[in-house]
Amino acid sequence: QLQLVESGGGLVQPGESLRLSCVASGFTLDYYNIAWFRQAPGKEREAISCINLSGSRTTADSVKGRFSISRDNARNAASLQMNSLKPEDTGIYYCAAYQTFALYSLCPMRESSFTTWGQGTQVTVSS
Repeated sequence: QLQLVESGGGLVQPGESLRLSCVASGFTLDYYNIAWFRQAPGKEREAISCINLSGSRTTADSVKGRFSISRDNARNAASLQMNSLKPEDTGIYYCAAYQTFALYSLCPMRESSFTTWGQGTQVTVSS
């Protein structure tokens, strides 16, 4: 069974940092593009950042310079480092992946491209 499990969410104050992790089981991430999405209360789910097989990243303007996605194929995992958190970063964060064999494919920032999803982890930024 293909599974992604997120962890690392929590309650933090504005300006603080969090690091989210996404671990895959039942398959290897070596040939998967990986992305993080988030869904704020009352809003649609949006793409935050995506990383392709070569390590090239695509990041939403709203978090550019503050968030950084990475992948660790040896651990079969991905991470999202979130710095300088703001209250508007509050939401449920999801890890997602889809299989590809194209090393330099442009990493899409849309839900429909991703076939495997985690259950989400809650991030709350509040003073």
